[in-house]
Order: sequence, then structure tokens, then C-alpha cells
Amino acid sequence: MTKLMIYGAAGYTGRMASTNAKAHGLDFVIAGRAKDEDRLAPIARELGVEYRLFAADDRTATEAALADVGVLLNCAGPFMHTAEPLMRACIATGTHYLDIAAEMDSYHLAEALDEEAKAAGVMLLPGSGGSVAMLGSLAGHAAKRVTAPTKLSIAMQIAGGFSRGSAVSASENVTTETLHRVDGTLISRSPEEVRPFDFGKGPATSFPVTLPDLITIWRATQIPNIETFVHVSEGAFPEGDLAAMPDGPTLEQREANRYYAAVEVTGEDGTVVRSVLDTVNGYTFTTIAAAEAARRVVGGEQRPGFQTPAMLFGDGFAETIADTVIEDL
Repeated sequence: MTKLMIYGAAGYTGRMASTNAKAHGLDFVIAGRAKDEDRLAPIARELGVEYRLFAADDRTATEAALADVGVLLNCAGPFMHTAEPLMRACIATGTHYLDIAAEMDSYHLAEALDEEAKAAGVMLLPGSGGSVAMLGSLAGHAAKRVTAPTKLSIAMQIAGGFSRGSAVSASENVTTETLHRVDGTLISRSPEEVRPFDFGKGPATSFPVTLPDLITIWRATQIPNIETFVHVSEGAFPEGDLAAMPDGPTLEQREANRYYAAVEVTGEDGTVVRSVLDTVNGYTFTTIAAAEAARRVVGGEQRPGFQTPAMLFGDGFAETIADTVIEDL
């Protein structure tokens, strides 16, 4: 089956991903909850596609909706509510699962369902767009520059504001424990252990956070020691009543605020290398990358079980998106 479904298409990122899927000429339908029909129907008319209504946690309705679908792209956050029922429904219907989650639990879930998905011949590709695709490509690129990499420190610079959906997801998924990977194992660390990263304009103080890249970069590279950081530019983090936030950054705001990432990799012999990624705004990147990943999976690029974008498409995947560039320092 080559039909794609984009679930959560009424949301900020889902709408943009759907527009990009249309530009690719894909055979797709859009979907969402019944209460979103007023927003979903006009998008379907504009794109000239069918829309379907079902709740992710209604297993019978979900499996019926996926009966003729080969690939599902889940854009409906918070993913703590949608990832598990949709992953399980995809395994039951033989549908490959993609999403744009930045929530750690989705990746733990994909790990837990890996063998079940393999047995069903179904791929689980959380993070098909967004920071996981960005940082996975950057990490894989830099890791090749040393012999037997033993440690990787990576940071993302966030600028330009959050969408309302992202802010709600972040507020509902606050990770109280800051983790890093030491000798292959996830363990706690102090959130006070800040350090500078140079994203191209001089050192910027970055703080340690628990990102899903602690799972995906480990899975792709097997580097035993991994730590993840974020530098949030002034004004980017949402404040106040989240319900009163705008749907998301405007086109002008996205174009004015590019994203950057920096990585440092240490080899077994003590060699240290650094690389920097420069790309479009995170929302622009995510929706282009997710649609491109879906296009490639529909086209036959797929492997059963839990995959990452870098594992499936190669370390150069991020550089195929918009004008993304990786520079070695």
C-alpha cells in the first residue's frame, strides 16, 4: 500500500506537513479527531484530499481508518496521548509509523515495541522530522571524523518562539530528571552543569536537558557517552497562558530565526572534533523533513522495527532539507 495518512493535520505543524506532502504529489489523506472537523475540512478542500475522523485511542476506529494506509505520519501532540495507541494500531494493520515527537517517552516506547514491530514487518520511525533528524545527522557526520568515538556532546539553539501545540506538549512532558548516557547507560546528572557551545557566533551558555537524542544517537552510533544541551534564545520560551498563544510563529518570524546545532566528539585516542549545523527555523525544517521522510518511506525506503532518520536515510539526510549546511570547525 502506498497511501499516506497525516494524523493531526488540523494543527500548526500538521497543516504545513500536509502542504509539503501535496507538493511532493503524494497519494495521501488527512485525519484528526471529530472535534477538529471544522478545521480539518477546509484544509482537505484546499489540498483536494479526503479527510477521516477518529480518536487515536479508539482502537477499532483507528484500525478501520488505517486499513488501506501504508504509512502514517503522526503530527498530533502531545505524543504521550497519541504515540502508543497509533504505534500499536500500525503494528496491527501493517502500517509504517512516523511522527515528529520530541518527547522521550515516544522513543522508549519504540524501543519496547521494536521486536513486535519487526515480527509484523512494520517500521517505527519517531522523530522523522525535527531535532532528532537534525542532531542525528550532525552527530553521525562528526563521529566519522574520529577513530572509535567515545564521547559526544551535542547542543541545539532554539530561536523564534514555540507553537501553541509544542508549548502544551512541553508543559505536559516536563522531565524532572536530567539524564545523560555514561558507558552506555542512561543515568542522572545535575541540571546545573551548564557549558558553552559555539554555534557560529561565539560561546553561548547551554544547559543540559533530557532529549530523545540520548536514545537515537546511541542507537545509530553506539557511542557510549552522550550528553545533550539546549540554548534557548531570549523570547523563544513561552510564558503566560498557553491557551492564549498564537497557533505558531508566522512565516516572517520563522524566516528571521534560523536554528543551529553544535557537536563535539572525542575519539579513543583523545582527538576532539567539532562541527556546526545551520538550518532553517525548526518548524520549517520539521515539516519539510517529515514530508520528505514520508515520501521516501512510501517509495520503499523502510526497515522493520525501531529506526532513526540517520540510520534509515544516512547521515546526510538533514543536508537534503532546505538549505541545511554542516560545517567542520
